Amino acid sequence: MFTGLIETTGTVLSLKTLPSGVQRLTVSAPALAGRWKLGDSIAVNGVCLTAIDLGDESHPGRFAADLAQETIARTTLTSLTPGALVNLELPLTSGSPLGGHVVQGHVDGTASIVSLIPLYQDLDHTDWRLRIALPPGLAAQVIPQGSITVDGISLTVAAVQDNEIEIVIIPHTYHATNLHTLLAGSPVNIETDVLAKYTALRAAEPTSTLTTESLIARGY
Repeated sequence: MFTGLIETTGTVLSLKTLPSGVQRLTVSAPALAGRWKLGDSIAVNGVCLTAIDLGDESHPGRFAADLAQETIARTTLTSLTPGALVNLELPLTSGSPLGGHVVQGHVDGTASIVSLIPLYQDLDHTDWRLRIALPPGLAAQVIPQGSITVDGISLTVAAVQDNEIEIVIIPHTYHATNLHTLLAGSPVNIETDVLAKYTALRAAEPTSTLTTESLIARGY
């Protein structure tokens, strides 16, 4: 489990297709050196991935992860190019404060940035207004003042209008994450609030029909 509070950013080194057909993502993350081990989970732009053995101990600030077909289908990770900045978070440990909201690292789908504009002229200290166009199925799961995860960042929804949401970004979040590298039209990973999803599901369907099979069929 994660919180959506980004610990650091990393830089994509490569995204390669192995002879087996598996796509492997390699990321440089010096700030995480010594803090993860083989098999640990690391959230990359909000996607929970498993760190694998690089076979090269001379670069402790790097990690790699293989992308499953479900990850390829649901996320933006295969659109990453070398040099791209990605948001990184290690899992929440027992006893740590839950400063953001409950984030699973299970991306629901992708969306597109409509605009990201400063509210004031001082670009170092201004808040920013972020607008995102969501697919209809995801927009139905979002409410004003509710939580949402955008590329792994825990954010609060300021407004919802049709399939678009508006979020106010504070200067720290803008500069400390990949948001300052994104443009209108950029794709982002979206995870809606898991508590809101289950609440809506329980309200819409009798408990007796909430079988494991029905949950899987709905993407849970």
